[in-house]
Amino acid sequence: MFFERPEAGQQAVLVHIRFSQFDEADQIQEFSELVRSADLLALATVTGRRRDPHPRSFCGAGKVEEIQAQITATGANLVLFNHDLGPAQQRNLERLLDCRVIGRTELILHIFAARARTHEGQLQVELAQLRHAQSRLVRGWSHLDRQKGGVNLRGAGETQLEVDQRLVSDRIGQLEQRLERVRRQRGQGRRQRQRAEVPTIALVGYTNAGKSTLFNRLTASRVLAQDQLFATLDPTLRRLPVDGIGDVVLADTVGFIRDLPHSLVAAFKATLEEVAEADLLLHVIDASAPDHAERSEQVRLVLDEIGAAHRPVLQVRNKIDRLGEAPAIEYDAEGVPLSVGVSAQLGQGLELLLDGVAARLGVTAPQQVRLTPSAGKARSWLYNLGAVLDETLQEDGHLQLTVRLDERRLAQLAREPGVLLRPQQPLHRISPSH
Repeated sequence: MFFERPEAGQQAVLVHIRFSQFDEADQIQEFSELVRSADLLALATVTGRRRDPHPRSFCGAGKVEEIQAQITATGANLVLFNHDLGPAQQRNLERLLDCRVIGRTELILHIFAARARTHEGQLQVELAQLRHAQSRLVRGWSHLDRQKGGVNLRGAGETQLEVDQRLVSDRIGQLEQRLERVRRQRGQGRRQRQRAEVPTIALVGYTNAGKSTLFNRLTASRVLAQDQLFATLDPTLRRLPVDGIGDVVLADTVGFIRDLPHSLVAAFKATLEEVAEADLLLHVIDASAPDHAERSEQVRLVLDEIGAAHRPVLQVRNKIDRLGEAPAIEYDAEGVPLSVGVSAQLGQGLELLLDGVAARLGVTAPQQVRLTPSAGKARSWLYNLGAVLDETLQEDGHLQLTVRLDERRLAQLAREPGVLLRPQQPLHRISPSH
């Protein structure tokens, strides 16, 4: 630590100060979920309202006394602020309260450090922690800066500060180099998929919206899925068969959250590039959350920050079972799927979701295909892609197939010997929800 701090425990007093005129009960609830995800026990919650943060203690002398009273009454050994504190504010609060004080960013970094399982994830979390710490070094060592010498003389505290700044900067440089190699490796993998013309789909959304549960349902995987924030941190890629296209790559990514620390966004650049380069984003929304519209806006802001705002998006309204809704697809005026209602937990609406994915990836209306008896290779290829909707044996020995393919594969099929394509109007369409 950069200055001597009280020991941290597991029993906490939570503090949320409202700086706006709006009710922020949902933010307090989310903060409580963050604390639970960090395996900490919330013993009391202190709330208040101010026009601006107090420059020395953030919350003001009266509120500090209220926090101290709660610490004494509950025996808490940790104070958690649902805000970012300046280095001086944090140090002043710890001196006044004689208790470890942690801000929102530090809490999220703690959760990420506990969740990272892969070497890459651990490197990214360490980088985010060091960048956060680097911004606090200047004020952190002030208690050591006691001896000021004459010309060209420096006190021990100033020397210690410079040493630690250099050590932190050196370590950040090492981590950035290692993560740059990871980024290049991921880039090579994406280029290989692009050369093989394998589309990539990325799951994005607010944390705890059900992305990992949906990922497991679609790919028969066993990614950790728990009812807590940031249950999944390390990215996972799996193959997903989509009718009319064949296998695509589905990527499960870290969940977003309100005021996601910029140090985390920067540190996870290599991982989040999977989102920025994806052919389609599935924005998973907890439709049962009262503030789902605000959460969706927070996701949009993060997508914009990582350069993914321009990617095609299909909304996935998850947890519709909690609302008593049936699975359905909503289309725009041109018949393009905009959103799909599903319940990942119950496995409802997944076929509709895959239909929507296929349409957004360019799968066309059903086509009539006539195959000669010698075109067995083309027939096998179509079935492997899951593109065949219907097949009829004609009297002359030819096969009449109804298929759905994307434009690239339709063009590829048309070049096969013994194949004749005949356009057809769509046989059916899932009714849009109203």
